[in-house]
Amino acid sequence: MTAPQTLDRAGIAQRIPHSGSMCLLERLESWDADAIHCSTTTHAQAGNPLRTESGLLAPNAIEYAAQAMALHGGLLAAEGSTPSAGFLASARNVKLAVARLDDVQGALQVRARRLSGDERQVLYEFTVKADDGRSLAEGRAVVVLNTPLAAEESTSS
Repeated sequence: MTAPQTLDRAGIAQRIPHSGSMCLLERLESWDADAIHCSTTTHAQAGNPLRTESGLLAPNAIEYAAQAMALHGGLLAAEGSTPSAGFLASARNVKLAVARLDDVQGALQVRARRLSGDERQVLYEFTVKADDGRSLAEGRAVVVLNTPLAAEESTSS
């Protein structure tokens, strides 16, 4: 692997289709061919683009995990190649342990592990935890790659 083992927010933003305030991850902590671990404190920011009048609701943990999956795919891509365009097709067996994320103290620890996949779709399991190890969200997600919809989404971002 020639890709960096850690990245800051700017390095992450170069490798995922999300930009500006929609790039929710701040640090790549570690990764390998099967898994990725990122952290962030953007959940506590008043200007978080996913925040509503009710705060940053827990289902948004899925977006944090999806961005970690996108980064993982980008890191796995061959050096010099363009990562496959993709979109989140489904989230299953999602368990939310809190109602909101914005009142969680410290950084969110976002992990995703690739369970299976091919050039068309990838299955990940994910967890989002508080710094103290408390589980906030977990589940599985399918990412569909290289479809006309995914290609259209990646060029419009």
